[in-house]
Amino acid sequence: MSCSIAHPRPARPLGDRLLFLARWLRNPRAIASITPSGSALAALITREIDRGPVLELGSGTGAFVPALLTRGIRERDLVLVERDAPLAVRLSQRWPDATVIASDAARFEDGTRFAATVCGLGLLNMPVPTVEAILRAAFARMQPGAHFYLFTYGRRCSVGDATLDRLDLSARRVGRTWRNLPPATVFCLSRRAEVVG
Repeated sequence: MSCSIAHPRPARPLGDRLLFLARWLRNPRAIASITPSGSALAALITREIDRGPVLELGSGTGAFVPALLTRGIRERDLVLVERDAPLAVRLSQRWPDATVIASDAARFEDGTRFAATVCGLGLLNMPVPTVEAILRAAFARMQPGAHFYLFTYGRRCSVGDATLDRLDLSARRVGRTWRNLPPATVFCLSRRAEVVG
């Protein structure tokens, strides 16, 4: 039996940037950046992911999807959660074999057990209880040993130590890329019991 890896569809950088900017102007707190993430950040945040299914929270225009496909993750093994309706429609059109859910990241419905989660949400713009609800929802749907990847434009993890302690999670710095606008740092969150054990 032969197996082929789907090649990423061509990017539409100008259209994505304009849509992202329009959505940001409409609601800056909901859309944490005025531009989609770049390919360097996409490669960094996905570089440790080698199997699916993968959950992506705050998918935006799907900037991380080509990097996941390049890593060998099948499009049908992607669940993309995006609350903003116009962005969710674009995701559905661009990635028809993926599951696109137009919902809040803490309240979406899907029965999949994920091997990894990639988060594109602006967690620093959210109240701590919201961040904790998102993390609880994601980890409840993740397989044992699965990791949660997020990025921040600062140098410190956007999930604070007190939140990590309450949820019994640990944060590890994966790396930083200067080839993103703005430069970004990627962190990996894991359940502490699994890191120790």
